[in-house]
Formats: sequence, C-alpha cells, structure tokens
Amino acid sequence: MRKGLFPIFRLICGGATLLSVLFIGGNVAVIAFRGASSLPECLFDGETLFAVGLSVRTASISSLLCFALAIPTAYTLTRTRIPCRPAVEVILELTLSLPYIVLGLSLLIIFASPLGKAIKAGGFPVVFSPNGIVIAQLAVNLPFAIKLAVTAFKGVDRKLERVAGLLGATPGRCFLTVLLPLCRNALISAFILVWSRALGEFGATLMLVGVTRMKTETLPASIYLNVSTGDLGTALASAFILLVISVLSLTLANVLTRSGVGRLRYDEH
Repeated sequence: MRKGLFPIFRLICGGATLLSVLFIGGNVAVIAFRGASSLPECLFDGETLFAVGLSVRTASISSLLCFALAIPTAYTLTRTRIPCRPAVEVILELTLSLPYIVLGLSLLIIFASPLGKAIKAGGFPVVFSPNGIVIAQLAVNLPFAIKLAVTAFKGVDRKLERVAGLLGATPGRCFLTVLLPLCRNALISAFILVWSRALGEFGATLMLVGVTRMKTETLPASIYLNVSTGDLGTALASAFILLVISVLSLTLANVLTRSGVGRLRYDEH
C-alpha cells in the first residue's frame, strides 16, 4: 500500500470503529440509564424476583448439562480418531447458525410426538413447563459449549500428555491430571459465558414453553410480557439486571482467560 493511502485507510478504519462503538454503546447506555432508574421500584416485586430465580436456576442446570456433554465430546474431537469427522463437526456446529426459534420448533415437534408424551407420562413434562426452559437452553448452548471446550483442549501442547503416557499414566489419568488442570481457567471462563447466554435465551424457549407469568417467566420473558402490556419500567428493570449480570460474567471470564494464558506461558518457560 502506498504511503499516501495509508493515512486515509487508518482514518476510514478509525471512523468505522467510532461508529461501531457509538452504535453498540448507545444501546447499552439506554438500558443502563433507563433501567437503573426503574430498578428500585421493581427489584423487590414478586414477579421480578420469580423471573430472576427461574432464570438463574434454569441457566445453572442447563450449563452444567452442557459441560457434562461438551467436555467428553471435545476430548473425542481433539484426542481420538473418529470416522466421518468432517460430517460430525458440521452437525455439531450447524445449529450455531440457525435462528433459535427454529431450534425451538424442532424441540416442540419432538416433545409433542408420542415419544415426548411418553416422557411426560413418566413424570417429566417439557412443553409449556419450566423443564422445557432447561431443554431449550441446552439445545441452544451445547454447540457453543463444545466449540469453547474444543478450543481450550487444542490450546494444550499434546507433548505434555505424551510424556505423562510414557511415564505410565493411562489416557483417563492424563485427562484428569494433565489436560483438565491446564484448561481449568479456560473451561471455567467458557462455563460463565455459556451460563450468561443461557440467562438471555428466549427464542427457543418461547417456541417450546411459551410465556406464562409466574410459571415460565424468565428475565427475557418478563421483558417480552411487560413490553406487550405497556409496562416499560418493569421491562427496563429486567433488562438492566441482565445487563449487569452480563458485564460481571464477561469481566470474570476475561480475567480467567488472561490468567490462564499467562500461567500456560509461564509453565512453557
């Protein structure tokens, strides 16, 4: 690139960056300032507390289920040879690009089928039930959790595991004593991000369980319900709570990621 064009290119990039910051920051600022003013009168409202409790409970359960599946799946993808690997990877990542309401529709069809009715008869209702919130969050976040776990495992030098294997450690012992400790901060950071995403999930949940006050009312559902009924103050309060949780989660995740990278570099030296 000629020297005369370089300042123009930097100016264009700087302008685009400024527009991006203003656009994104403007949206955040509206929720921060308007939501903060509405929070005191809504924070201890029974419906708001119910939405917070249900959101935290379902997000925690679905995130634990995500990583119970994501960690062994990521290990399989990064440490073993499996047939049709490209097809498996495409299947696992495909839903990342699908609208969440499409996932909700597929879940609704599955759990409204004879199989779903049999599951309900066995004591685990899903459709129009809080259990469905966990299932919807799991469907949305599992591919994301797998991708984060795969990235964490790929960042570990496999020579360390080979050395442990030469010293007599079994693959299971290598996994527990070498791989997981080296990925600990990255996996905790990934869990926090997945948990935060689960709190804000709405599209698949709306399709599978609907929105019923004080039954399937999560924080995003509370926003939807209150905007629909014209109660903008309560909707903004719920949005502000989600914003605060997201900021705290992102900050903690970034701190853990940086400390994990720093520790790994220290260990390499």
